[in-house]
Amino acid sequence: MPPLRDVINRHGLSANKALGQNFLFDAQLLDRIARVPGDLAGQDVFEVGPGPGGLTRALLKAGAKVTAVERDRRCIPALAELGEAFPGMLRVIEGDALEVDAPALFAQRPHIASNLPYNVGTALTVGWLSADWAPWWASLTLMFQKEVAERIVAAPGTDAYGRLAVLAQWRSTARIAMPVHRSAFTPPPKVMSAVVHIVPADEPPGVKFKVLEKLTAAAFGQRRKMLRQSLKAVPRAGEAAEAVGIDPTRRAETVSVDEFVELARALS
Repeated sequence: MPPLRDVINRHGLSANKALGQNFLFDAQLLDRIARVPGDLAGQDVFEVGPGPGGLTRALLKAGAKVTAVERDRRCIPALAELGEAFPGMLRVIEGDALEVDAPALFAQRPHIASNLPYNVGTALTVGWLSADWAPWWASLTLMFQKEVAERIVAAPGTDAYGRLAVLAQWRSTARIAMPVHRSAFTPPPKVMSAVVHIVPADEPPGVKFKVLEKLTAAAFGQRRKMLRQSLKAVPRAGEAAEAVGIDPTRRAETVSVDEFVELARALS
C-alpha cells in the first residue's frame, strides 16, 4: 500500500472542519489503536468516519472485516482503492452514521473502532451506551478529545465526573487506552486526544435505564446543590435515597455509580 499521505495528495483530500475531520498518518500509532480491542482476525468491525482510511488500513491489516460509514463522498474513491487491496474485507457505506441502522448490518456483534468526528462523537457514543442490553456491539475503541475521554472514565469526587461517567460505567468498564498528542493529527486540533476502550458487563438486575437517566439528569443538572434539592424533580427520589443510605445533604459528584444504580433500583 502507498503511504497515506500519497493517497491523500493524489485524491486532493483535506480535512473538512465542518465534518469534524482530523486525519491520522502515523502508521505505528494506527496499528496500536487497532490492537486495543484484542485479536481482530476474522472479526467484524464497524468504523464511523474513516476519511481516507488510515485506521481502516490498520484494522484490515489486523485481519478484521470492516464496515465503514463515510458521509464525505470525496473520500469514497480512496476507500475503494483500499477495498481492492483487501478483497472482500471492506464494505463502505456512504451516509450519515447518525441515520444508519448499524445493528442491521451485522449477523454477529461487531467491535466498534473509530477516530470519531469530533462534532458527532459524543452523540454516537451515548446512543451506543443507551441501547438495549445486551448491546449489539462487542466493544468500543474510540478516539475523543481528552476532556471527553476523561469524563467517560471519571471517578466520583472529580470535576469530570457526571452523567457521561455514570452512563459509561453502570453496565460497562471504561478505560483510557492511550493518550494521543495533538501533533499526531493533520491539521492539529487545538486540544489533546485520547483513545477510550469500553467493554460491556452484565446489566445490574432490577434497574430500568430510563429511571437512571432521569436521576442523573436531575442530580447533575443542579450538581452544586444538595440531593434533597436537585432530586425534587424525580418523584420519591428523596425518600428512596434515604432508604438506601444516601445522605440527602450530599452532592451529585460524590455519589458513586453503584449508589446511583441502587437508587435507580429502589425507584424501578
